[in-house]
Amino acid sequence: MLIIDSKDCENIDKALKKYKKKYEKSRILNQLRDRQSFTKPSIRRRTEVLKAIYKLQLANGEHGE
Repeated sequence: MLIIDSKDCENIDKALKKYKKKYEKSRILNQLRDRQSFTKPSIRRRTEVLKAIYKLQLANGEHGE
């Protein structure tokens, strides 16, 4: 549950903006998507390794061709 402290003189738009930022930082949506389907630990590890390789290739200026 997200709680936003709002002052009496604060605009509702500012309060909504604070709520959206807090919601994104809490990563609730990502957790919900992860729980919808089960991924095997070996597949999860493999995707993490592939992401790391991709990031290294980007940092080095290489293309994965």
